[in-house]
Amino acid sequence: MAKERTVWYCTSCGNESPKWMGRCPACGEWNTMVEEPKREKKSSASGRSRAILATGSDARPQLLEDISLSSENRFSIGLQEVDRLLGGGLVEGSMILLGGEPGIGKSTLALQIPLGVASLKTLYVSGEESPRQIKMRAQRLGGETSNCSILSETILENILDQAVGMSPDLLIVDSIQTIYSDALDSSAGSVSQVKECAARLLRYAKETGTPVILIGHITKDGTIAGPKVLEHIVDVVLQFEGDTRGAYRLLRSIKNRFGSTSELAVFEMTGTGLREVLNPSEILIPMHQDDLSGIAIASVMDGTRPFMLEIQSLVSTAAYGMPQRNANGFDVRRMNMLLAVLEKRAGFKLAAKDVFLNVAGGLRVNDPACDLAVAVAILASNFDLSVPLSNCFAAEIGLSGELRPVSQIQRRIAEARKLGFKKIFISSFNREGSFSKSGIEVVPVADIPALCRLVFK
Repeated sequence: MAKERTVWYCTSCGNESPKWMGRCPACGEWNTMVEEPKREKKSSASGRSRAILATGSDARPQLLEDISLSSENRFSIGLQEVDRLLGGGLVEGSMILLGGEPGIGKSTLALQIPLGVASLKTLYVSGEESPRQIKMRAQRLGGETSNCSILSETILENILDQAVGMSPDLLIVDSIQTIYSDALDSSAGSVSQVKECAARLLRYAKETGTPVILIGHITKDGTIAGPKVLEHIVDVVLQFEGDTRGAYRLLRSIKNRFGSTSELAVFEMTGTGLREVLNPSEILIPMHQDDLSGIAIASVMDGTRPFMLEIQSLVSTAAYGMPQRNANGFDVRRMNMLLAVLEKRAGFKLAAKDVFLNVAGGLRVNDPACDLAVAVAILASNFDLSVPLSNCFAAEIGLSGELRPVSQIQRRIAEARKLGFKKIFISSFNREGSFSKSGIEVVPVADIPALCRLVFK
């Protein structure tokens, strides 16, 4: 029996090599080569080619000034937050890739779209679940089911046959890693299959004007499984984030050819599906009594959207000799840096104490403006003092103990005022506009010692 021919493919760019290489010669990435069977076109594949997928011979170059923008038609998918995230709705002929951890809510969100818009003729293709399983979820979610068709199929050619015959307004594929083409010998989820299936679905979307939503698996590193070229092929990449054990989910736009990537949407997972959270700050601020120690409110930005988050800290004497440093929702290395600044620049002895930090709501914070609230929460827990919950904080802390200015301070102040906060502590170096008419007391602070004198009087 002849030995099966294999080649090495780069999972980042799809480059082909006859032997393994530590570094891909095409894209320069390290350790991305995987071995797969040699791609062989089946003889029967040519007989199954679709007219709708044939390359048009009448394509002609157009002058840029002659191209009309009126053809970019959008329509609402019934979810206000997702419409805003997409830039005003779903664009006809676009392809959207939706990724996230298992159980985060990808399939739930995809099914809520056709159930929420009764006039949207949808073909929902599932390569992972049976029609009965999808029917059970649809009954739990509620909504109109008369215009949503379910197809349990994994062969790409059969999916395109049904899509061409049905002519849906929206095509949903769950998930792209389970779909394979008969034209290739490799298994589903391989680099070659993911590239081929995505490319042919993209051509279908562009030639028919049908939006396509692809659901994608992610790796243990948090990146979307398959070749990196998959993210280059699609028009929009959305990624679900959040703790699957918590109630809240963040839907973030990583790539968007039709809108901004500075937006995100917040959802709450309930028994009847994902619920849009129109004002996240109202659910992320404290829901307890006012006299608890080790709590401070941070004003953070994610893209162009301000949030008010509760930072919780617990500082105690180390019981086992080696102090513990644990942070949930915050970079533990940055927390260690802040602890070193507090000890070196302000004289607080924290080296022999356990420090635990938590961002309420199960969210993860990357905004450096959260530094000030983290420092205040740690000091409040160390002194066993309570910080008034009518105060909030927005400033970055430098290695010299100085408070550095942060961007979009006016948006942060406006959000704090809207939610009823009385004071907001910011860096004295913030010179973005005037704060005298903001309707909230703005307290400029220069460094950590000055902050302690103002907060812990």
